[in-house]
Order: sequence, then structure tokens, then C-alpha cells
Amino acid sequence: MKKYINDILSKELHCSVVIEKIKDKKLGDFATTIAFSLAKKYKKSPVDIAKDLVKKFDDYSCFSSVNSVNGFINFTISSKFLEDYADKFLDDNSSIYQANNRLSMLLEFVSANPTGPLHLGHARGAVIGGALARIGRKLGHKIETQYYVNDAGKQMKMLGLSVLLRGREILSMSVEFPEEFYRGEYIKDLAQSIIDEFGEKLFVDSDIETISIYSKNKMLDLIKSDLREVGIEFDSYISEKELYNEWEDIKNILEQNNALMLKDKKVWLNTMVHGDEKNRVVIREDGVPTYLAGDIIYHNYKYLKKYDKYINIWGADHHGYISRVKSAIEYLGFDSKSLDIILIQMVSLLKNNKPYKMSKRSGGFILMSEISKEIGTDSLNYMFASKKCDTHLEFDLEKLSQQDSSNPLFYINYAHARIYSIFAKANKNFGDVELASFEKISNSAKELLFEALILPTILKDSFDSSSIQKLTDYTYNLSSQFHKFYNSGKIVGEEHEDSYLKVFSVVACSIKNALSMLNIEAKKEM
Repeated sequence: MKKYINDILSKELHCSVVIEKIKDKKLGDFATTIAFSLAKKYKKSPVDIAKDLVKKFDDYSCFSSVNSVNGFINFTISSKFLEDYADKFLDDNSSIYQANNRLSMLLEFVSANPTGPLHLGHARGAVIGGALARIGRKLGHKIETQYYVNDAGKQMKMLGLSVLLRGREILSMSVEFPEEFYRGEYIKDLAQSIIDEFGEKLFVDSDIETISIYSKNKMLDLIKSDLREVGIEFDSYISEKELYNEWEDIKNILEQNNALMLKDKKVWLNTMVHGDEKNRVVIREDGVPTYLAGDIIYHNYKYLKKYDKYINIWGADHHGYISRVKSAIEYLGFDSKSLDIILIQMVSLLKNNKPYKMSKRSGGFILMSEISKEIGTDSLNYMFASKKCDTHLEFDLEKLSQQDSSNPLFYINYAHARIYSIFAKANKNFGDVELASFEKISNSAKELLFEALILPTILKDSFDSSSIQKLTDYTYNLSSQFHKFYNSGKIVGEEHEDSYLKVFSVVACSIKNALSMLNIEAKKEM
């Protein structure tokens, strides 16, 4: 609705216009301060400009009134427009969600090393990334989701060695475990799986490469399964190992653009030119490329796909990589400004106000699958989306198990289910109020309706600012506003019952659509 009004104003005033909801509904529904911005251009007072501009909207049926007040222009939306817009909203008409400037985007997230199951830190990035993808597509953007598989380098050899040693231990062979090897029962399970499928030969021959590849594939299958549990299916998985075939060509491009220099038998990327605190090694003394080299290859691959925008979701510990990766992108001849990097802070988990106890399977981490099974995927998705991603998140599992208003997701679902129960009490099927009018509804009902109808604006704001918590905050506040309205008086059997039921239909639709962006199905019964 806000977008629709914005478009009308921009068309009539031939400039970009910002409108805001008016808190005092006696003054109207929306207001703009555009007259103040135009004062200098037209060399007139904002008050006079506002009075002149009001006349431009006399013929618009979507407004019941347009007034100027001290330079502000206030718009009151007509009941007929609200009725038509509510119908589109209930039909989930895509036009009310579509962004004016629809873009193609490549969204890369999770990208955890396939050396173990996904843990709690990965879960937060997965939930944020999945929500961004769903919201972006709802807004009409072309979103491709991608997982970068770090299957090259030291960590793969360490995975193979860890499974090899566990396998030899199972077979009662002599072993010595290095301090840095991967721990956790899952390593033992991988070893046993290889023994069951291939016998003892790979462990007797110390075939680390074959063991490593097998283990990596098994871990990747497990990661995909864990992600499916929270509603995430990636469009593509890109192998770091396969991309390394492009390294020599990319290195030549960097050399031609004076990006590389040799010092202390190492090859350095001159990132200080682009504001980094120091230059970075891309090739070690032994000739082996560093982790940064892999990132450079991958981003070259991305940019050759020619998307309008690129989004990376990284853990907060990767903060130092931002400047060096963006520097490399510039050296490759691309625009680093089209890359947005979202950093995800760590998560602390409590149970009954005490630190959550980790299982032996995890090898020192709290597994995403453990928490998903304990509290359910809906609670997991909601909780990880409920706080700004660049702030530390701490939550207690017991709170998410409470079946009362202290549990925010319960509170929201209760609002949705309550609306269905109201329709049942009125002996009507949900949404069966097509001819209802908003002409006679109370001001508080109209405010509730407005709040429900601004979901498209909330989605756009959440996506553009990469702030998914704005969506959870909105859904909770809408539910709170509905509960307050419901408790204020009787609806079923009262005059204008259908009008109020239609308002409730819009509220339920808004809650349902908002939760669906988080891969949560709103409950119809509680």
C-alpha cells in the first residue's frame, strides 16, 4: 500500500517522495514533507508549496482527503481503496510485493567446511540466508543461492587423516593422534562406514586421499540433509578444488594489473592500495596458494556470471577478509561495490539459564541438528531471525518450549489460530467475507488493518537493509495489536461483524505470509 501511494506521489510531483505513517490518525494516514525539499527550488515557503500540491490529488479515488498542515501534506486513504487493496492482499497478488527495481543477485551463505556437521554458528547464517532468499524472491528479484564447498587444502587432508586414524583404531591397529585432528563421534562413524563398504584395505594402505574424498562427500550429504530440515535447498554447490584449475589464468590477470609482488619468497597481493591495513600473502614459500587465493578464484567465477548484485554471508571472524577480497575484485577489473558482505555474530545457548551441554558426537560444538530436534525447526528459524545478525545472540531453550505468551512464536501462532477460531464461532469459513466494507469500522480496527497491510513495506525494508529481525519484530507487534483489539470487545454477532472479520482475515494473511518467509507454517489450531 505504501509503495502504491509512493508511486502516485512520485508520478504527480516528478521526483522521489518519502511518505511516513501518521501517528495521530485524526490528521490522516500518511504524510510527506516534500514541500520543504522543494522550497529552495521554487523559492516559496513550504506552506504555500504544500497548498498548491494538494490540488494535484483531487481526482484520485484512493484518497478520501488530502490536506496541507504547516507545510506537511497529509493523505487519508479511502475505504473503497482499502477494500480493493485488502482483496489483492488476500489473493496474494504479486503486484503488491514487487520492487520497482528488480535485480539479479547471487547469494552465497553457510559455505561451512565439509569436515563435520553444521553447528550452531552455521545455523544462524543459514536461517538469515534462507530468509533473505525467500524475501528477495517475493519482492521479484532473481535470486540464486550458492554454497561454496571448501574441499581443497589442509582441512581436507586433516579430515582424511582423522578418519584414517579412527579407522585404524577400530581395527585395533597402532595409532597416534595429533592434537589438531578432528574429533567427535561422527569421525568414528565415517571410519566405520568405510570399513563396512570397502573393508580394511584403505586403512591398511593409509589411502588418505580416497578416505578424504569419501568422508567429504558423506559430510556434504549430511550438511544438505541438515539444511533441508530448516527449509534450505541451494541452487548450486561450487567446488573450490575444481575452481583451482583457473588459478594460473587469474594469477596472470593480477600480474598484468600490478596486483602482485614478490617478497620473502612469498607472493603478496597489494591490498594496501585499496585501504587494507597490510598486504596479504596469496602464494606461500612452498608455492602453495593460500586461502585468499581460493577466495579470489571464487569471486572471479561469481563476477563472470554478471549478476547485478552479490551477497556474501560470513561469520564475524571473517571481518578481516572483506577489504582483501574487495581489493582482489578491483584488480580483476570488477566493481567491488556490487558485493555486500553480511557478518553473522556468534550464538550462546542456554538451558534453564545454564550453558547448554554439548554431545560427544559434535567434537566440541553444539550441532544444528541437535537443537532442531529439541525445539523444532520453526522455533529454530524464528529465534535465529529474531535479532540483528551483527549482534551476539543468546537464548534459552526452555523459553522456546513454553506454551504461553513468554514464547514469542507461540504468541504469534496464537493470534493466527485465534482468528480461525473466531470464524468458526461465527459459523463462517475463513475469508468468507467478500462483500464486507471498511466504511463503518472503528479507528482501532482501521489501525490494525493498516498494520497488517504494510507487510510488503516491511519485507522490502528487511531485505534492503539485510535486517530480518525487522520482520520478526513486525509479526510480533502485529499479533500484539490483534490480541489487544480482540480483548477490547465482542465481534461475533455484533453490527458490522463481516467488516471486522475481513480485517482479521488480512491480519491472519499477513502473519501467515510473514512466517512463511522464515519457513514457518502458521498454525490454525492451538
